[in-house]
Amino acid sequence: MEVPAEDELTEEQRASFASKASTNSVYFRMLSLTPGVTRARSELDNAIFLPRDGMPKAERELAAAVTSKVNDCIYCASVHARKAAGFSKREEEVDALLAAQLERNADWISADLAPLAEGQDERWSAIVTAAAELSRPRPALGAAHLEALRAQGLDDHEITDLLTASAFFAWANRLMLSLGDPSLPDAA
Repeated sequence: MEVPAEDELTEEQRASFASKASTNSVYFRMLSLTPGVTRARSELDNAIFLPRDGMPKAERELAAAVTSKVNDCIYCASVHARKAAGFSKREEEVDALLAAQLERNADWISADLAPLAEGQDERWSAIVTAAAELSRPRPALGAAHLEALRAQGLDDHEITDLLTASAFFAWANRLMLSLGDPSLPDAA
């Protein structure tokens, strides 16, 4: 089945991601082929990322940026880094996160995620580390990471927000990356 063009979307398809990006996004138009699933995905995304109580929105966006950096989903990393920087007014720290170099093995998995937390204050370092460890293809988040978050004053609600934002984006990154790199057909 082909991804519908913007002008080919049904009202049900449009409604399935109405609160998200423009209908010109091939990602959302592709997802709209299953509008019930896309509607549920959009509702979950909104529940995690729209402003509300719990972890500050800037830090939920930071978790999404970290996760996307770990998974090398450059589109998502840039979008959520921009949001994290805007909400937090901490552009330098977010830029340092994006600039961190991760050595990757033959399967494109980074063994050492420590560079992501370099230059961050203690709270953001704990958040970045926990999000990164949860985002691995084989998550390595453990009790020590949760203790580090609690030591920085995060309560259970905030930790749940962090883990939910990270886990959602680990899934979303893998879904987006499965679409492949955008390219134009040969002009032959």
